[in-house]
Amino acid sequence: MLRAMIFDMDGVICDSEPLHMRAFQKVLQEEGIALTDNDYYDQYLAFDDRGCFEAVFKLHRKALDSELMKKLLARKARYFDEDMKNHLVIYPGAEAFVRKAGEKYALALASGARRLEVEYVLKKGKIRGLFTAIVSADDVQRGKPDPESFQTALKLLNERRLQGSSEIASGECLVIEDSLHGIAAAHRAGMKCAAIPTSYEPDQLAQANLVIDSLVGLELGRLEALFV
Repeated sequence: MLRAMIFDMDGVICDSEPLHMRAFQKVLQEEGIALTDNDYYDQYLAFDDRGCFEAVFKLHRKALDSELMKKLLARKARYFDEDMKNHLVIYPGAEAFVRKAGEKYALALASGARRLEVEYVLKKGKIRGLFTAIVSADDVQRGKPDPESFQTALKLLNERRLQGSSEIASGECLVIEDSLHGIAAAHRAGMKCAAIPTSYEPDQLAQANLVIDSLVGLELGRLEALFV
């Protein structure tokens, strides 16, 4: 039985992955590292900022101490925030679907983005008040494909559930994702996953329980059928 939905943000609610990529490319270029579009989407999509820098520096065998990491994160955040104010796009259908889902199910959002980014997107999308729980990169130690963000979201949903209602089990949750790491994290958390092909081709998302074209006109019945 479906009782809760947990949404990713980048690539699901908003078209922000190109903005993240450009900010990473700019910072890494300043460090003498080239990051191609293909490399970003194939290897680093869905990593949080820290995880992406760690992986890239490890691949290129470059030293990365805590002081340099702090500077990299600050520069990436600055470049992204500047771009976000002018070029962030909320996906068509996102607001309507979240509102429809929220009338029937407990909703959470679990994103690898910073809390500031999450708050900006949800307010711009006019859906900030619809989520019972919000988990950002600032709230967890390990990013996707680790399941911590989804597990944390479920923990918060249960802490805030209606008095007298039974605890929501992981098997009663559906994650809506766009990335391979996100799908893996959902399954590791014991949750089912519906994927949207905004960042990958549909056939690349075969590990998801369901691939949907978009949130536009999506009927809850298609998602509920996964739990029958």
